[in-house]
Amino acid sequence: RPSSGATRSAPSHPRTEHAMAMADDRIVYSQTAYGAAGDVEAMFGDKRSAGGSKGSFVRGQRRRLNAAPIFMAVLLPWALFAIVYAVLCFDIRYQNPGVAWSVVFAGFLVVVIAAALSCSASGRWFANAEHEPSWLIFLFLSFLVAFITALVLGAANYSVNLEPYFNLRSLNNYTNVSPAKMRGQQLMDVGIIEFAPGSKLDVSKSMGFKSGKTYCVAPVVLGDAPLATYDFWAVGQDCCSGSQANFHCKHFNNPHANGGFRLMSDSDRPFYRLAVQQAEATYKIKAVHPLFFEWSIDPISTVDGWRSAGKTEYLSWVLSYLVFQSFLVAFAALAFAKMGFN
Repeated sequence: RPSSGATRSAPSHPRTEHAMAMADDRIVYSQTAYGAAGDVEAMFGDKRSAGGSKGSFVRGQRRRLNAAPIFMAVLLPWALFAIVYAVLCFDIRYQNPGVAWSVVFAGFLVVVIAAALSCSASGRWFANAEHEPSWLIFLFLSFLVAFITALVLGAANYSVNLEPYFNLRSLNNYTNVSPAKMRGQQLMDVGIIEFAPGSKLDVSKSMGFKSGKTYCVAPVVLGDAPLATYDFWAVGQDCCSGSQANFHCKHFNNPHANGGFRLMSDSDRPFYRLAVQQAEATYKIKAVHPLFFEWSIDPISTVDGWRSAGKTEYLSWVLSYLVFQSFLVAFAALAFAKMGFN
């Protein structure tokens, strides 16, 4: 019989000891697992520091930025800008517009994918009280700016320089054309024309038609003899009064100007035709099939210069955008570094 001061211990049971041992193992495993998770979060940018301090904005320890996303943030948006800009202003758009717009649509999909990835990242970003910078968000914004800028600049370069060049180069060139012998019906496919030596503008038979703008016309003649039909006309806007014969459009009195490139604007052509009809009624002349040209000194070189100007503008913008994107990435890297990265 045990004494009254002794403490009786409960007999140990094998199952109870086994359960306690398994609980101890789970505790140790849980601590190990959470410790490993903490290491992974620290590697990829956890929103909390190990000591429970605030996140990136008041971080005590500074962590190194990865160089790979920095280079990607420079090169990928720049490449998107260069590709979209190129397909919107060069030959592929004029000859194969379906292919060109397919490439543009693919560029748009790149922006959409970047947006989806950045939204998933920003969803986690806003879900935490301690916010962390994300290169995915920056990359999406860079893609968006590059895509929109390429659309605007590519369309502008195409309409100003490359489309007029392609339109005129798709037609024929004619040289040594006599306005006294040739008729407009014989040169329906003319794009660039050079007249025979001695050809000039007859300003005394010029006319203007006013409809908002003043559409001015002057016939091309050879010598002083009247023509059976005046089918070749130099044109311009707001370079005559419209009430008298005072055509003074570009190169009108330049003795070296003896040709021009064809008017390709369908919207302006009817107004120039009305001006010619007024000239016919005023000066008692005929214009059976009038063709309209912008008077030029060397029309072939002028048209070829549009292509050179388009290429130069493209290269200038591509190089400028590389510098611009590099500046944005450098600024973002510095901002991220101040938030707790280096």
